[in-house]
Amino acid sequence: MVLERLQQMSSHLSGKAVEHHPFDPLTKDEIAKAVAIVRESYNDVFFNAVTLYEPPKAEMLRWVENTEGVKRPKRIADVVTIGRGSKVYDGLVDLDEGKILSWELTEGVQPLITMEDLQNVESVVRKDPEVIKQCGIVGIPPEDMLKVYCDPWTIGYDERFGSKVRLQQALMYYRPHPDDCQYTYPLDFCPIYNADTQKIIHIDVPKVRRQLNKAKPINYHAEAIKKETGFRKDIKPLNITQPDGVSFSIDGRTLKWQNWSVHIGFNYREGIVLSNITYNDKGTIRPTFWRISLAEMVVPYGNPERPHQRKHAFDLGEYGGGYMTNSLALGCDCKGAIHYLDADFVNRAGEPTTIKNAICIHEEDAGVLFKHTDFRDESTTVTRARKLLISHIFTAANYEYCVYWIFHQDGTIQLEIKLTGILNTYALAPGEAAAPWGTEVYPGVNAHNHQHLFCLRLDPNVDGPANTVFVADAVAADAPVGSEENFYGNAFYARKTKVETMGAGMSDYDGQLSRTWEMANTGKLNPFSKKPVSYKLVSREVPPLLPKEGSLVWKRAGFARHAVHVTKYDDAQLHPAGRHVPQTSGSPSQGLPAWIAAAPSTPLDQEDVVLWHTFGLTHFPSPEDFPVMPAEPMTVLLRPRNFFTSNPCMDVPPSYSSTPSQVAAGKGGIRGVVDGLSRLAFGGREKGGSGECGGCS
Repeated sequence: MVLERLQQMSSHLSGKAVEHHPFDPLTKDEIAKAVAIVRESYNDVFFNAVTLYEPPKAEMLRWVENTEGVKRPKRIADVVTIGRGSKVYDGLVDLDEGKILSWELTEGVQPLITMEDLQNVESVVRKDPEVIKQCGIVGIPPEDMLKVYCDPWTIGYDERFGSKVRLQQALMYYRPHPDDCQYTYPLDFCPIYNADTQKIIHIDVPKVRRQLNKAKPINYHAEAIKKETGFRKDIKPLNITQPDGVSFSIDGRTLKWQNWSVHIGFNYREGIVLSNITYNDKGTIRPTFWRISLAEMVVPYGNPERPHQRKHAFDLGEYGGGYMTNSLALGCDCKGAIHYLDADFVNRAGEPTTIKNAICIHEEDAGVLFKHTDFRDESTTVTRARKLLISHIFTAANYEYCVYWIFHQDGTIQLEIKLTGILNTYALAPGEAAAPWGTEVYPGVNAHNHQHLFCLRLDPNVDGPANTVFVADAVAADAPVGSEENFYGNAFYARKTKVETMGAGMSDYDGQLSRTWEMANTGKLNPFSKKPVSYKLVSREVPPLLPKEGSLVWKRAGFARHAVHVTKYDDAQLHPAGRHVPQTSGSPSQGLPAWIAAAPSTPLDQEDVVLWHTFGLTHFPSPEDFPVMPAEPMTVLLRPRNFFTSNPCMDVPPSYSSTPSQVAAGKGGIRGVVDGLSRLAFGGREKGGSGECGGCS
């Protein structure tokens, strides 16, 4: 009966087997099938994750090159479960054949904390006698325990408890009213929760106690703003319409937009995964990147006092960017003509769940694409740009991360991340200074200094998988002023240093050198420049990891020690802080440091390489960030260099264009063209103004 049920799950109503793209995320039916297969042999476990086990790259490349002649890679589920006593089991399940391929007890690790794990903690802390006692000490009576809240975090690592017991720490808050912002009323103690027994096992209490904040609420929701100040009345509607529809198409999860083609994947950990990215260069389909994703991040806080040393969340490896993804809403998170994709996951009981509208796909105007006006005759060409956005937003307790993958018409790929949400806060006693480790952003509210460091995983495929990485620096010529080579002293050039081995594959950002990194195919030269075709990583928001070498964060977040690491491709190396991140000690460091240490002499010249880039920002909070933080953006660019033989977007229809001869004949010229709608913004249309720009669109 079970086998029959599994067969039904993997077929259409017509009885035909569903043929998914091998990179498509698992569907609800496939998740249910994987769970049923596991339950046949292991019926006493809870499910932490059921996700696609991506086919080996070599197998996928063969299939992509010949989808008709090569057998489609199998659908395999990567399964993580938790048994009694915090035991962790990793397994692979063949969905095509309906069998378990591997099943292992993984000792000394804890998998990520799910939303269900987080939601259990609050009800437990409210009933715990010791928590109630600590609340009383800071000024909260027992009858107010329903006004006590917590943000459950992974404990990071605490040497008192180790890694064998699954733990969380509860960052405590109070809400006088259900609509009040809890972060205005942080509490000064921190319970530790055992997820296996669902009990509080310890409470960290500071030496100097801080009483409950008595400041009046400062709130951000609409009802509060209406009462306090009201809303601005000088904002008129801004509508975005595409009356003829969108300019992109989607076949399954493969998106085509203008010259781009990309497969859009999604998993519980990385969120959006983009694969097999190609660009149609005048009829030639050219590969650019095989796979790109946001692979990890860490948010270290800068207060050295216990228990704040534990506050360094790995929001992807410890919670999952996919699991924390929001359902997006038209007109709020996305605006315009939108195409949405859902995301399917598993819950603790093994039931498939769906996040509706997890991914938003839409186009936006992107300003001027290119323009030139000849000062001699005022002949002008101006072309406006358009960009395609693939985005998702996830909420990690107090913070929101808005992730936008942006494709441009000139062959550029951009990752933009916006940070918003609410500061993580801590109690501050009257007269106590928040400095130097934080800022008093509101009376009695201490927001600690912290960093947001993201790790971007880039698997370049620049005209093929044999690529080489160069560190490119802008430097002055070595020759001194007055020399024959550099008589006037003005010479400078791009100095490029080849990354030869994994052991030499680490480099840091240097703004004085305008440092970039080039992923090049040295076996293919641009016919004009005679330089290798390449894609350049341009990233300028690259703060160093501020916790010192040897610190707990430094050991656990080895990927953040340098701006760039380069490794040789390995199917198993997807997570730069390791597969299971919660409660790792960092001794030894997992992920990138371990991979590089194991094979430092591995050659990287004209090899299948992966570039790992850590970027982000250092945040010194201010009152302007509270009670909710205006979105702060950061961006990374992947730009084609010597990849094309000319500007690849000259065939984009211009908004306006006139030639010198047209201007001379009185048939062109942009001077004096009236935009009537813009004049309306300043009080009305001038007489005789047509309100039209001849040729503009």
